[in-house]
Amino acid sequence: MSRQGRRVLAYAGLLAAVAATYTVAFKHGMAFFEGDELTYVESLQFVGQTFTTTGYGEYAPWTSNVMLITVVVMQLSGVFLIFLTLPLFVVPWIEERLEVEPPRSVDLEGHVVICGFGARDETLAAELDAQGVEYVVLTDDRETALSLYEDGWQAVHGDPETERGLERVNVADARTVVLDESDERNATIALTVGDLAPDVQTVCFVEDPSLAEYLRYAGADRVLGPREILGRSLARNVTTTVTSRLGDAVEIGDDFEIVEMPVQYGSDLDGATLGDTDLLEPGGVNAVGAWFAGEFVGSPDPDRELTRNSVLLVAGREDRPGVDVVGDATEGGTLRSAGIEDATALVLALGDDTSTVFATLVSREASERVEILCRANDTESARKLYAAGADYVLSLATVAGRMLAQTILDEDVMALDKQIDVVRTEAPALVGQTLAEADVRARTGCTVVAVQRGGEVVSQPDASFRIRDGDALVVVGADADVAQFNELAGVHATPP
Repeated sequence: MSRQGRRVLAYAGLLAAVAATYTVAFKHGMAFFEGDELTYVESLQFVGQTFTTTGYGEYAPWTSNVMLITVVVMQLSGVFLIFLTLPLFVVPWIEERLEVEPPRSVDLEGHVVICGFGARDETLAAELDAQGVEYVVLTDDRETALSLYEDGWQAVHGDPETERGLERVNVADARTVVLDESDERNATIALTVGDLAPDVQTVCFVEDPSLAEYLRYAGADRVLGPREILGRSLARNVTTTVTSRLGDAVEIGDDFEIVEMPVQYGSDLDGATLGDTDLLEPGGVNAVGAWFAGEFVGSPDPDRELTRNSVLLVAGREDRPGVDVVGDATEGGTLRSAGIEDATALVLALGDDTSTVFATLVSREASERVEILCRANDTESARKLYAAGADYVLSLATVAGRMLAQTILDEDVMALDKQIDVVRTEAPALVGQTLAEADVRARTGCTVVAVQRGGEVVSQPDASFRIRDGDALVVVGADADVAQFNELAGVHATPP
């Protein structure tokens, strides 16, 4: 029995005991002090009238002080029991009955089960929606399950550590189970999943990397540490800033790539627009999108100015030619001791976002030239960091969600820190149409950057290019735009 149920029983027992005591006391008090013989039923009726304050009518026969005091005590305690204590149980019970209950089970197949819920799961959900893969969140927090359900999520209230909870989300027919609880709970859930569905892939996040081995022992097929990946991504972007080399690329065919190109401070692109410069043309590349202060814009306006915190997304053929300073990073003196005035890049990976925002402000004041790269623990902090002067912000929650998407969907992504997909897929609903007739960009927001036909890649196809059966379109777009493209092109999620 639940704690609330035990409290209700205890209250009901107390109320019955007090009413019985008062019934006996009133019967015998009236007989002894007032000489009026009453039955137990008549005495109980009087107690009920007292507790409910319905009144006694003309009935007020007591004259002795003892009975007057007894009646007053009965009246006061009755008011307390009925009108003060009872709402503590009745009102919450009524409110709970009137609330919409989250589902207790779902009937899905080939879906993803997410045990627990956090910011990185929102990124994962966006990825799954883009690919048309169904998913369900399983959490033992009723308020979280109810909130998600009211927001349109598939959410089930249940304990993911128990067989009953996992059975409610049909774990035996799932394609993947994502464990996003504490490291200790994740181990228990992995063991339970192993008993119920040993053939289902289990992907687990680990906060403490030293525990990764134990989670594998518990049955997790993949153990992901997003902080390590985030650190590598920051390091890669520092290298890009210092050496002017491009970041990681997604290869399409033998020599066609899609790659990020940050606009560096003081470079020829800094302050220019795509429309008034031909700097990209010698390399035979095409700008298919760009991030402006962390916001992705597909097919950017040629007249929009590029700044130091812009990152171009370009497509084209491959080009073939210990601790030194101890101090507080939020203090200008420490940064100057580290030589920030002459530095090319500054990486801020502090413990909390508040300190990172302040350190960004101090750093930008100390040097207008330095490239500032920041880690954000919370997705909401990214905009604050850009406003404070950061050139590049990496969100831990976004990186984690993208890692999950890569593991579950085996999809190509531009980078773990961006919600941009590079999708290579056939488009049966568009066969026979030209790219102009399909009008993919206007209808979905995605850009067709290449078409793979047989063993060849047609880069930058023009509007008259006609799609044939068997062609694989290479499409770039945000998660929601890719979902629209899949619907337009008749692409359906493949079973696991």
